[in-house]
Amino acid sequence: MTALQKIFKSIFGEKEEIPIDYNEIIKQHLKILKRLQTKSGLFLASKKNVDTGYDKAWLRDNFYECIAFEVLNDWTTVKKTYRAILEIFKKHEYKIDYAITRKPEYPHQYIHARYNPETFDEFWEEWGNKQNDSIGCILFKIGELESIKKVKILEDENDYRIVQKLVDYLSTLEYWHDPDSGMWEENQEVHASSVGACLAGLKMIKNVGGIKVRSQLIKNGEEALRKILPRESEKKFVDLALLSLIWPYNILNEEQKNEILKNVEYHLVRKRGVIRYKGDHYYNKNQDNFSEEAEWTFGFSWLALIYEMLGKKNKAENFIKKELKDLTKEGIPELYYSNSDKYNENTPLGWSESMFIAALYYVNKKSMREK
Repeated sequence: MTALQKIFKSIFGEKEEIPIDYNEIIKQHLKILKRLQTKSGLFLASKKNVDTGYDKAWLRDNFYECIAFEVLNDWTTVKKTYRAILEIFKKHEYKIDYAITRKPEYPHQYIHARYNPETFDEFWEEWGNKQNDSIGCILFKIGELESIKKVKILEDENDYRIVQKLVDYLSTLEYWHDPDSGMWEENQEVHASSVGACLAGLKMIKNVGGIKVRSQLIKNGEEALRKILPRESEKKFVDLALLSLIWPYNILNEEQKNEILKNVEYHLVRKRGVIRYKGDHYYNKNQDNFSEEAEWTFGFSWLALIYEMLGKKNKAENFIKKELKDLTKEGIPELYYSNSDKYNENTPLGWSESMFIAALYYVNKKSMREK
Protein backbone atom coordinates (compact mmCIF):
# COMPACT_ATOMS: atom_id res chain seq x y z
CA MET A 1 0.00 0.00 0.00
CA THR A 2 1.42 3.39 -1.00
CA ALA A 3 1.75 6.32 1.38
CA LEU A 4 -0.92 8.16 -0.59
CA GLN A 5 -3.34 5.26 -0.15
CA LYS A 6 -2.63 5.22 3.56
CA ILE A 7 -3.44 8.91 3.75
CA PHE A 8 -6.80 8.57 2.10
CA LYS A 9 -7.73 5.49 4.10
CA SER A 10 -6.98 7.24 7.37
CA ILE A 11 -8.66 10.50 6.37
CA PHE A 12 -11.83 9.22 4.78
CA GLY A 13 -13.12 7.08 7.60
CA GLU A 14 -11.60 3.60 7.40
CA LYS A 15 -12.33 1.66 10.57
CA GLU A 16 -8.77 0.48 10.99
CA GLU A 17 -6.33 3.18 12.08
CA ILE A 18 -3.50 3.27 9.56
CA PRO A 19 -0.40 5.26 10.56
CA ILE A 20 0.81 7.85 8.09
CA ASP A 21 4.48 7.73 7.10
CA TYR A 22 5.28 11.43 6.99
CA ASN A 23 8.83 10.82 5.83
CA GLU A 24 7.53 8.91 2.83
CA ILE A 25 5.03 11.65 1.95
CA ILE A 26 7.73 14.30 2.15
CA LYS A 27 10.01 12.18 -0.03
CA GLN A 28 7.28 11.85 -2.67
CA HIS A 29 6.51 15.57 -2.76
CA LEU A 30 10.15 16.57 -2.68
CA LYS A 31 10.59 14.47 -5.81
CA ILE A 32 7.69 16.30 -7.45
CA LEU A 33 9.16 19.67 -6.46
CA LYS A 34 12.65 18.79 -7.72
CA ARG A 35 11.21 18.07 -11.16
CA LEU A 36 10.40 21.77 -11.42
CA GLN A 37 14.03 22.84 -10.99
CA THR A 38 15.92 23.71 -14.17
CA LYS A 39 19.64 23.35 -14.91
CA SER A 40 20.25 26.97 -13.93
CA GLY A 41 18.95 26.34 -10.42
CA LEU A 42 15.72 28.29 -10.89
CA PHE A 43 12.37 26.60 -10.33
CA LEU A 44 9.42 26.77 -12.69
CA ALA A 45 6.13 27.80 -11.15
CA SER A 46 4.51 24.61 -12.47
CA LYS A 47 5.26 21.78 -14.92
CA LYS A 48 7.09 22.46 -18.19
CA ASN A 49 4.27 21.57 -20.57
CA VAL A 50 1.52 23.62 -18.91
CA ASP A 51 -0.07 26.12 -21.29
CA THR A 52 -1.03 28.71 -18.65
CA GLY A 53 2.34 30.48 -18.70
CA TYR A 54 3.49 28.84 -15.47
CA ASP A 55 6.50 27.28 -17.24
CA LYS A 56 8.50 30.35 -16.21
CA ALA A 57 10.54 31.29 -13.15
CA TRP A 58 9.14 33.89 -10.74
CA LEU A 59 11.33 35.54 -8.10
CA ARG A 60 8.61 35.15 -5.48
CA ASP A 61 7.85 31.54 -6.38
CA ASN A 62 11.53 30.64 -6.13
CA PHE A 63 11.65 32.23 -2.69
CA TYR A 64 8.82 30.01 -1.49
CA GLU A 65 9.87 26.93 -3.47
CA CYS A 66 13.28 26.95 -1.79
CA ILE A 67 11.80 26.87 1.71
CA ALA A 68 11.28 23.10 1.55
CA PHE A 69 14.98 22.59 0.89
CA GLU A 70 15.93 24.91 3.74
CA VAL A 71 13.74 22.92 6.12
CA LEU A 72 15.46 19.71 5.04
CA ASN A 73 18.95 21.31 5.20
CA ASP A 74 19.60 20.89 1.48
CA TRP A 75 21.80 23.96 1.28
CA THR A 76 23.29 22.95 -2.08
CA THR A 77 19.92 23.40 -3.76
CA VAL A 78 19.22 26.64 -1.90
CA LYS A 79 22.58 28.15 -2.82
CA LYS A 80 22.23 27.16 -6.47
CA THR A 81 18.85 28.89 -6.69
CA TYR A 82 19.95 32.10 -5.01
CA ARG A 83 23.15 32.23 -7.04
CA ALA A 84 20.95 32.09 -10.15
CA ILE A 85 18.75 34.90 -8.79
CA LEU A 86 21.82 37.06 -8.23
CA GLU A 87 22.85 36.42 -11.84
CA ILE A 88 19.43 37.62 -12.99
CA PHE A 89 19.94 40.92 -11.17
CA LYS A 90 23.45 41.29 -12.58
CA LYS A 91 22.19 40.70 -16.12
CA HIS A 92 19.64 43.49 -15.67
CA GLU A 93 21.86 45.76 -13.58
CA TYR A 94 21.56 48.56 -16.14
CA LYS A 95 17.83 48.61 -15.50
CA ILE A 96 18.31 48.72 -11.73
CA ASP A 97 20.80 51.56 -12.18
CA TYR A 98 18.27 53.53 -14.19
CA ALA A 99 15.54 52.98 -11.59
CA ILE A 100 17.86 54.11 -8.80
CA THR A 101 18.62 57.42 -10.50
CA ARG A 102 14.95 58.22 -11.18
CA LYS A 103 11.78 56.57 -9.97
CA PRO A 104 10.24 54.45 -12.76
CA GLU A 105 7.15 55.89 -14.43
CA TYR A 106 5.90 52.72 -16.14
CA PRO A 107 5.58 49.08 -15.01
CA HIS A 108 8.13 47.78 -17.54
CA GLN A 109 10.80 50.01 -15.95
CA TYR A 110 10.50 48.14 -12.67
CA ILE A 111 12.49 44.99 -11.93
CA HIS A 112 10.39 42.26 -13.48
CA ALA A 113 8.96 39.43 -11.41
CA ARG A 114 9.46 36.51 -13.85
CA TYR A 115 12.21 35.30 -16.18
CA ASN A 116 13.28 32.69 -18.68
CA PRO A 117 14.85 30.08 -16.35
CA GLU A 118 17.79 29.39 -18.68
CA THR A 119 18.62 32.69 -20.38
CA PHE A 120 17.46 34.92 -17.47
CA ASP A 121 15.73 37.18 -20.00
CA GLU A 122 12.63 39.17 -19.02
CA PHE A 123 9.25 38.49 -20.52
CA TRP A 124 8.08 41.73 -21.99
CA GLU A 125 4.33 41.29 -22.29
CA GLU A 126 2.19 43.23 -19.84
CA TRP A 127 2.07 41.31 -16.56
CA GLY A 128 1.65 43.63 -13.60
CA ASN A 129 5.42 43.89 -13.30
CA LYS A 130 5.35 46.32 -10.40
CA GLN A 131 5.81 43.76 -7.63
CA ASN A 132 7.85 45.29 -4.82
CA ASP A 133 7.34 42.30 -2.53
CA SER A 134 9.37 40.13 -4.92
CA ILE A 135 12.45 42.25 -4.17
CA GLY A 136 11.69 42.40 -0.46
CA CYS A 137 11.45 38.62 -0.16
CA ILE A 138 14.79 38.05 -1.91
CA LEU A 139 16.54 40.56 0.36
CA PHE A 140 14.90 38.93 3.36
CA LYS A 141 16.09 35.46 2.47
CA ILE A 142 19.63 36.42 1.51
CA GLY A 143 19.89 38.34 4.77
CA GLU A 144 18.50 35.45 6.78
CA LEU A 145 20.74 32.87 5.13
CA GLU A 146 23.85 34.99 5.57
CA SER A 147 23.32 36.42 9.06
CA ILE A 148 21.25 33.80 10.89
CA LYS A 149 21.66 30.45 9.15
CA LYS A 150 25.29 31.13 8.23
CA VAL A 151 24.83 29.91 4.67
CA LYS A 152 27.12 31.87 2.38
CA ILE A 153 25.29 33.28 -0.64
CA LEU A 154 27.28 36.43 -1.39
CA GLU A 155 30.69 35.41 -2.75
CA ASP A 156 32.39 38.53 -4.10
CA GLU A 157 32.17 42.30 -4.44
CA ASN A 158 29.83 41.96 -7.44
CA ASP A 159 27.29 40.17 -5.27
CA TYR A 160 27.48 42.79 -2.53
CA ARG A 161 27.21 45.56 -5.11
CA ILE A 162 24.03 44.19 -6.67
CA VAL A 163 22.39 43.56 -3.29
CA GLN A 164 23.19 47.11 -2.19
CA LYS A 165 21.57 48.34 -5.39
CA LEU A 166 18.40 46.43 -4.53
CA VAL A 167 18.30 48.31 -1.24
CA ASP A 168 18.82 51.60 -3.06
CA TYR A 169 16.13 50.62 -5.57
CA LEU A 170 13.53 50.24 -2.81
CA SER A 171 14.63 53.59 -1.44
CA THR A 172 14.13 55.37 -4.77
CA LEU A 173 10.73 53.72 -5.19
CA GLU A 174 9.74 54.94 -1.73
CA TYR A 175 8.31 51.46 -1.23
CA TRP A 176 6.31 52.47 1.84
CA HIS A 177 3.75 54.32 -0.29
CA ASP A 178 4.45 53.01 -3.79
CA PRO A 179 1.36 51.38 -5.39
CA ASP A 180 2.31 48.01 -6.81
CA SER A 181 0.56 44.91 -8.22
CA GLY A 182 1.43 42.90 -5.12
CA MET A 183 1.63 39.18 -4.53
CA TRP A 184 -1.28 38.43 -6.87
CA GLU A 185 0.03 40.59 -9.74
CA GLU A 186 -3.18 42.51 -10.13
CA ASN A 187 -4.48 46.02 -9.42
CA GLN A 188 -1.97 48.63 -8.31
CA GLU A 189 -2.47 49.73 -4.71
CA VAL A 190 -0.32 50.24 -1.66
CA HIS A 191 -0.43 46.69 -0.28
CA ALA A 192 0.39 45.89 3.34
CA SER A 193 1.91 42.58 2.21
CA SER A 194 4.25 44.39 -0.20
CA VAL A 195 5.24 47.09 2.27
CA GLY A 196 5.80 44.36 4.87
CA ALA A 197 7.94 42.24 2.54
CA CYS A 198 10.17 45.20 1.74
CA LEU A 199 10.36 46.20 5.39
CA ALA A 200 11.26 42.65 6.45
CA GLY A 201 13.85 42.43 3.68
CA LEU A 202 15.53 45.67 4.69
CA LYS A 203 15.54 44.77 8.38
CA MET A 204 17.14 41.41 7.64
CA ILE A 205 19.67 42.45 5.00
CA LYS A 206 21.04 45.25 7.20
CA ASN A 207 22.54 42.50 9.38
CA VAL A 208 24.86 41.51 6.55
CA GLY A 209 28.23 43.20 6.76
CA GLY A 210 28.94 45.49 3.82
CA ILE A 211 25.28 46.29 3.13
CA LYS A 212 24.03 49.70 4.24
CA VAL A 213 20.38 50.37 5.06
CA ARG A 214 19.41 53.81 6.32
CA SER A 215 17.34 53.66 9.50
CA GLN A 216 14.80 56.05 7.97
CA LEU A 217 14.03 53.46 5.27
CA ILE A 218 12.94 51.04 7.97
CA LYS A 219 11.12 53.67 10.01
CA ASN A 220 9.09 54.78 6.98
CA GLY A 221 8.00 51.19 6.34
CA GLU A 222 7.01 50.62 9.96
CA GLU A 223 4.91 53.77 10.09
CA ALA A 224 3.18 52.98 6.79
CA LEU A 225 2.40 49.42 7.84
CA ARG A 226 0.83 50.55 11.11
CA LYS A 227 -1.49 52.86 9.19
CA ILE A 228 -2.64 50.19 6.72
CA LEU A 229 -3.11 47.22 9.05
CA PRO A 230 -5.16 45.18 9.62
CA ARG A 231 -6.27 45.85 6.03
CA GLU A 232 -4.32 44.64 3.01
CA SER A 233 -5.06 47.84 1.10
CA GLU A 234 -7.60 50.59 0.71
CA LYS A 235 -9.86 48.31 -1.35
CA LYS A 236 -9.19 44.99 0.40
CA PHE A 237 -10.08 44.41 4.02
CA VAL A 238 -8.60 40.90 4.30
CA ASP A 239 -6.29 39.02 1.96
CA LEU A 240 -4.45 35.70 2.07
CA ALA A 241 -1.21 37.59 1.34
CA LEU A 242 -1.34 39.13 4.82
CA LEU A 243 -0.26 35.77 6.27
CA SER A 244 3.25 36.47 4.93
CA LEU A 245 3.63 39.20 7.55
CA ILE A 246 3.27 36.52 10.23
CA TRP A 247 5.30 33.83 8.46
CA PRO A 248 7.89 33.92 7.10
CA TYR A 249 8.52 37.61 7.86
CA ASN A 250 7.44 37.71 11.52
CA ILE A 251 7.17 41.49 11.68
CA LEU A 252 3.86 41.84 13.56
CA ASN A 253 3.03 42.06 17.24
CA GLU A 254 0.72 39.53 18.88
CA GLU A 255 -2.39 41.67 18.55
CA GLN A 256 -1.80 42.21 14.84
CA LYS A 257 -1.15 38.50 14.26
CA ASN A 258 -4.30 37.45 16.06
CA GLU A 259 -6.47 39.95 14.21
CA ILE A 260 -5.20 38.90 10.79
CA LEU A 261 -5.61 35.20 11.60
CA LYS A 262 -9.14 35.80 12.86
CA ASN A 263 -10.07 37.71 9.72
CA VAL A 264 -8.51 35.19 7.34
CA GLU A 265 -10.19 32.22 8.99
CA TYR A 266 -13.57 33.88 9.25
CA HIS A 267 -13.72 35.40 5.78
CA LEU A 268 -11.47 33.31 3.52
CA VAL A 269 -11.19 29.66 4.63
CA ARG A 270 -13.18 27.24 2.48
CA LYS A 271 -13.48 23.45 2.11
CA ARG A 272 -10.58 22.83 -0.31
CA GLY A 273 -8.42 25.83 0.39
CA VAL A 274 -8.32 29.53 1.22
CA ILE A 275 -9.62 32.14 -1.19
CA ARG A 276 -7.19 34.98 -1.83
CA TYR A 277 -9.75 37.70 -1.16
CA LYS A 278 -13.46 38.26 -1.62
CA GLY A 279 -14.38 39.08 -5.19
CA ASP A 280 -11.30 37.36 -6.66
CA HIS A 281 -11.92 36.90 -10.42
CA TYR A 282 -9.07 34.43 -11.05
CA TYR A 283 -10.61 31.01 -11.89
CA ASN A 284 -13.89 32.25 -10.47
CA LYS A 285 -16.54 29.63 -11.25
CA ASN A 286 -19.36 32.14 -11.50
CA GLN A 287 -19.93 33.52 -15.00
CA ASP A 288 -20.23 36.96 -13.45
CA ASN A 289 -16.94 36.47 -11.57
CA PHE A 290 -18.68 36.98 -8.27
CA SER A 291 -18.88 34.96 -5.01
CA GLU A 292 -17.38 31.78 -6.48
CA GLU A 293 -13.75 32.49 -5.67
CA ALA A 294 -11.14 29.78 -6.29
CA GLU A 295 -9.81 27.98 -3.22
CA TRP A 296 -6.00 28.06 -3.00
CA THR A 297 -4.47 24.91 -1.55
CA PHE A 298 -1.34 26.40 -0.01
CA GLY A 299 -3.53 28.45 2.31
CA PHE A 300 -3.99 25.38 4.51
CA SER A 301 -0.24 24.71 4.69
CA TRP A 302 0.38 28.38 5.41
CA LEU A 303 -2.05 28.37 8.33
CA ALA A 304 -0.60 25.08 9.60
CA LEU A 305 2.90 26.56 9.60
CA ILE A 306 1.77 29.68 11.42
CA TYR A 307 -0.17 27.83 14.11
CA GLU A 308 2.74 25.44 14.63
CA MET A 309 5.09 28.41 15.11
CA LEU A 310 2.60 29.93 17.56
CA GLY A 311 2.51 26.70 19.56
CA LYS A 312 -1.12 25.91 18.68
CA LYS A 313 -0.55 22.27 17.76
CA ASN A 314 -4.17 21.20 17.43
CA LYS A 315 -5.00 23.93 14.95
CA ALA A 316 -1.84 23.20 12.98
CA GLU A 317 -2.71 19.50 12.75
CA ASN A 318 -6.25 20.32 11.69
CA PHE A 319 -5.04 22.37 8.73
CA ILE A 320 -2.57 19.62 7.77
CA LYS A 321 -5.48 17.18 7.61
CA LYS A 322 -7.36 19.57 5.37
CA GLU A 323 -4.33 19.88 3.09
CA LEU A 324 -3.90 16.12 2.86
CA LYS A 325 -7.35 15.92 1.28
CA ASP A 326 -6.15 18.17 -1.54
CA LEU A 327 -3.46 15.78 -2.79
CA THR A 328 -3.70 14.37 -6.32
CA LYS A 329 -1.60 11.85 -8.23
CA GLU A 330 0.13 14.74 -10.01
CA GLY A 331 0.87 16.64 -6.82
CA ILE A 332 -0.80 19.60 -5.13
CA PRO A 333 -2.83 21.89 -7.40
CA GLU A 334 -2.68 25.64 -7.34
CA LEU A 335 -6.38 25.76 -6.55
CA TYR A 336 -9.76 24.06 -6.61
CA TYR A 337 -12.79 25.65 -8.22
CA SER A 338 -15.27 26.96 -5.67
CA ASN A 339 -17.25 24.26 -3.85
CA SER A 340 -16.01 21.48 -6.12
CA ASP A 341 -13.47 18.68 -6.48
CA LYS A 342 -12.21 20.13 -9.78
CA TYR A 343 -8.73 21.61 -9.71
CA ASN A 344 -6.96 23.74 -12.29
CA GLU A 345 -4.16 22.80 -14.68
CA ASN A 346 -1.37 24.42 -12.66
CA THR A 347 -0.71 21.08 -10.99
CA PRO A 348 1.65 20.66 -9.32
CA LEU A 349 2.23 24.22 -8.14
CA GLY A 350 5.78 24.48 -6.82
CA TRP A 351 4.83 26.96 -4.13
CA SER A 352 2.11 24.60 -2.83
CA GLU A 353 4.48 21.63 -2.82
CA SER A 354 7.15 23.48 -0.87
CA MET A 355 4.83 24.90 1.77
CA PHE A 356 3.19 21.51 2.21
CA ILE A 357 6.57 19.86 2.77
CA ALA A 358 7.57 22.54 5.29
CA ALA A 359 4.26 22.32 7.14
CA LEU A 360 4.30 18.54 7.23
CA TYR A 361 7.86 18.55 8.54
CA TYR A 362 7.34 21.07 11.32
CA VAL A 363 3.96 19.81 12.50
CA ASN A 364 5.16 16.20 12.60
CA LYS A 365 8.87 16.64 13.30
CA LYS A 366 8.81 14.65 16.57
CA SER A 367 7.23 11.55 15.02
CA MET A 368 9.51 11.90 11.99
CA ARG A 369 12.66 11.98 14.13
CA GLU A 370 11.59 8.77 15.83
CA LYS A 371 11.53 6.83 12.53
